[in-house]
Amino acid sequence: MVRISKVYTKGGDKGETSLAGGGRIGKDHIRVEAYGTIDELNSILGLVRHFNLQEPKSSQRDKFEQILGTLQNWLFDLGSQLATDPEFSKKKKKLAVKESYLTWLEAVIDAMNEELQPLPSFVLPGGGIVASHLHQARTVCRRAERRIITLSKEHDLGEWPVPFVNRLSDALFVFCRWTALWMEEKELLWVPESEAPDDWQWK
Repeated sequence: MVRISKVYTKGGDKGETSLAGGGRIGKDHIRVEAYGTIDELNSILGLVRHFNLQEPKSSQRDKFEQILGTLQNWLFDLGSQLATDPEFSKKKKKLAVKESYLTWLEAVIDAMNEELQPLPSFVLPGGGIVASHLHQARTVCRRAERRIITLSKEHDLGEWPVPFVNRLSDALFVFCRWTALWMEEKELLWVPESEAPDDWQWK
């Protein structure tokens, strides 16, 4: 268990930050962009968990809470992996995303997808409060994926970070649809080349 005794150190006042395994880099470094975006994604999942638990108690709500809690912990694992430069931490064991994370996530996606009807069109971001935050999480996850890919071109990140965030973004899309189904909320579908409404005026 990590023990945090002091919040501020003033070490970053000049625009640099310490890495998990040692070493310092600029706060605008692509490595910081990568794990910072994962932190942003994790924060949105915290909002999803909050609003999910406002729903009436049900097996779907409680199972989804378990899934979200697991993913938040795994995102911390990933953030720790991204925040560690092997050059400075060769002797220290670091947390890492595992293949088993993908296997489990794919099983969750498949189970949820079996309950869903095929889409007649693309889904617009929105819907209920949980689905809306999940759409936001999905787009931030895609940005995290882009940042991690950029970092991986300069540093060896191991085999699984990119596949994991790619699969997670797919999962978040399925979560949007699955929550809309069991919460009985309407999905907003894309209508290509929509006509502007004539009765838009409010006076």
